[in-house]
Parts: sequence; C-alpha cells; structure tokens
Amino acid sequence: MAAPLDDAALDQLFRTARTFNHYRDEPVGEDTLRAIWDLMKMGPTSANQLPARLVWCVSDEAKATLAAAASDSNATKILKAPVSVVLGMDVEFHEHLPTLYPHADAKSWFDGNRELREASAFRNSSLQGGYLILAARALGVDVGPMSGFDAGAVDKAFFADTPNVRANFIATLGYGDTATLHPRNPRPAFETFNRVV
Repeated sequence: MAAPLDDAALDQLFRTARTFNHYRDEPVGEDTLRAIWDLMKMGPTSANQLPARLVWCVSDEAKATLAAAASDSNATKILKAPVSVVLGMDVEFHEHLPTLYPHADAKSWFDGNRELREASAFRNSSLQGGYLILAARALGVDVGPMSGFDAGAVDKAFFADTPNVRANFIATLGYGDTATLHPRNPRPAFETFNRVV
C-alpha cells in the first residue's frame, strides 16, 4: 500500500490550488505538455479506454481559431493564455481496445452500439480531463477549465479530419498570476452532499 502524500503535495494538487483566468507572460514548453500527457494517461478509465484526444493550441493562429468559437469572456482568456487545450472524445475508442485492453475482447462490448460508446467516451474522457488538471498541477502548471464554447465550431476547426472525435471541454494552461485571484469560493462540508449508507 502506498503512503499518503504529504501536506505540501495535497496543497499543490487540491487545497491551495486554484483555477486561473490570468497567467504570467511565461511560456509552457512542449516538453511540459508531453510530461502532462505522460502522467494523465496513467489515470484509470473503464477498461483502459483512453478516449481523450487533445489538441494543444500554442500558436497565436490556433488560439485565435479556438477563441472565435468561445464566448466573449472565454475568448479573452484563451488568447492571453500561454497554451489552450481542446480535450476531445473519440466515440470510436473501442477500435484501440485490442491494444489497450488485450486480455479480454473488450472491443466486442461496444461494436454496433454507438449510444454506449458515446456515453462511455464522455464519461472516461471527462475523467481524463480531471487527470489533466491534476497532472498539470503536479508539474507546477496552473489550469483554467471551461465550457462556454460552440462545440460544433470547435469540432469543425480542430477535428474535421477525425469526425469520430468531438469536443468535451477546453482549458487554458500557464503559470498563474496570483495578483488577479479573487477569494476562494466556498466548499461544502462532508454532510452537505454525502451520505454513508
């Protein structure tokens, strides 16, 4: 059994970590993006489905294309962030299961059932999005996940050559500007949203 993480690690991942809308003018290198992927891909998904497909927008052109499909406030965040990422979900993820989950015929569970694939792709790519945030934080990178975009326009701009992939959510990444933070929003006590039965 692994030992619990120390308080400093728990703070960095959860307790003092924040969602950022503004970043310092400091680039996030491709080596860091690859390191985020190498961590997030290790997070558990059902039958190792790994349906997330990421497009890392680092060029001004790519960020402008993404911003054009976002709400006004999100567009500003995207344009100013060092990196923005589109996290898509592949509804044909099952085609990769013979490699990713070789000890069972998991592909057959999803053959001919698009509704099941879509539900599973959404659930598991969302999990991977959470792992993206935690991996980035573990590496000292701040993240600002967001909705507020035209999914059809994002799909057309970034997944036109892979029509089986659809946008789930987008996020900005960088090194957060702590001077712009507002006080932390409240979090409920255990008893508010939990039951032990």
